[in-house]
Amino acid sequence: MPLKINMLTLGLAQTNCFILGDEATKTAILIDAPDNAPIILNNLEREGWQLVGILATHAHWDHVRAVRGVKEATGAPFYLHADDLPLLENMPARVKQLSGQDELPAPQPDVLVTAGSTLEFPAMRFEVRFTPGHTPGHVSYILHEGAVAFSGDCLFEGSIGRTDFPNADFGTLMESIFNQLLSLPDDYTVACGHGRTTTIAQERHTNPFIADWLARRGGQR
Repeated sequence: MPLKINMLTLGLAQTNCFILGDEATKTAILIDAPDNAPIILNNLEREGWQLVGILATHAHWDHVRAVRGVKEATGAPFYLHADDLPLLENMPARVKQLSGQDELPAPQPDVLVTAGSTLEFPAMRFEVRFTPGHTPGHVSYILHEGAVAFSGDCLFEGSIGRTDFPNADFGTLMESIFNQLLSLPDDYTVACGHGRTTTIAQERHTNPFIADWLARRGGQR
């Protein structure tokens, strides 16, 4: 598959977004739209790619702030899990609270993703895995043909997503990691919402949160 992945780190929270472009069809998918829509659009234009989908792992403000600008410019449909709709609606208030800036509401999703479903695009296919805990409707997108898991803020290099937010839950997050991400093969890349990319093998063997959770469970799993 002639696939190219561009990672951009944008916005106040230094959030990663991923633009996946297929060189044969010149179509692209955007996973998370943190901020600075013009930078995302310039990357698409420079590569000569047509955006055909905006996939959000979850609806915290730093992952959806640029959805409106990107969608208005490209017409690409927006994908999100229904359980994160309240967070999406709260995005302008949260941006105002954190930065003092006024923000237009994010567009409503065109497609509500569901656990275990497959998203089919002209040159890419993603499995949707439900990975709540950081937010109620967090999902991870698995590109099996490229052996990549786009984990959003579920799993990081050496760390995990925060669970000190309203409606977050540590136990739920750890079960998501074990059931939905660590069940993938060791050679899968983990493309995280913040920080560096990692692998399933690296996190399985070196992540202290995973080691601690295993110890609590008596080494089972």
